[in-house]
Amino acid sequence: MTFMRRPRVARLVARSMQAGMALAAGRATRRAHARLPEYPRRAGSLTVPTSHGPARVTVHRPEPGPRTPAVHVNLHGGGFVLGWTDMDDPLCRVLAAEAGAVVLNVDYAVAPQHPFPTPPHQAYEVVRWAAAHGGDHGWDGTRLTVGGQSAGGSLAAAAARLDLEGGGSLVTLQVLHYPSLDLTVRTEDKPSPVARPMLRPWMGEVFSTCYLPGPEAGRDRLASPAAPTDTADLTGIAPAVVVVAEHDVLREEGVRYAERLERVGALVALHEVRGRDHGYDVGHDDAARETYRVIAGHLARATGPAA
Repeated sequence: MTFMRRPRVARLVARSMQAGMALAAGRATRRAHARLPEYPRRAGSLTVPTSHGPARVTVHRPEPGPRTPAVHVNLHGGGFVLGWTDMDDPLCRVLAAEAGAVVLNVDYAVAPQHPFPTPPHQAYEVVRWAAAHGGDHGWDGTRLTVGGQSAGGSLAAAAARLDLEGGGSLVTLQVLHYPSLDLTVRTEDKPSPVARPMLRPWMGEVFSTCYLPGPEAGRDRLASPAAPTDTADLTGIAPAVVVVAEHDVLREEGVRYAERLERVGALVALHEVRGRDHGYDVGHDDAARETYRVIAGHLARATGPAA
């Protein structure tokens, strides 16, 4: 066991990271709101009750139109530890405008305060709530998609899996953007074509140690659907768009899961962002804009126009 895999050390580092993000939140949020200015911000907030505590949600709305919009549940990244939802503000604005959907940006419970399996189950409860309460809030809950970046991609995949196990009736499309899908493999053992990939081994150790209560949890189908330990039949799971970055250490597990979905007819597209690394969209507006528009196109095609 390396130093960062000691639970007490990992929790200390994670809480320090959370504190640092809280101190920088004001400036970082203003910067996120200023990105991609051609997409205006039409946002409000609401609180979703869940059995794991209330989840604060930022609601991004499209321009008013004659039809009831679809709804997209977005789950931000941050290694299951960092809870800065405004990191995804530019993405949510693009999806609302280009897909014409209401986008719910979820402030879900994070580790080490709330370890696995709380976050995936809470994410699914938000999906269920969004499906059931559209009539109260101005969206069509029967045309629902879910997606996320990095750790959020893991939670989106878990929500789609729980939907499958519950009958497969809620999620129209899942969008997994450079997702974390195999926590049975250490970050240091995941390859990248670049010498110093963005997701460093120590980060992976901190994140997985805080998130998982033990090694057995890492083999759970909600944590590692791309691991060989998960052999369940996924026939009937929501169709998926998987987006990977060429230099990302998580690329291979994203491709592996896409291939698994393709075998049961559930892969809509596997999109690779060439020459980019994990989290590329946070600092590269042109690359972000291009990928976000691709995602928005898939959302619009999956949900179709309202009746």
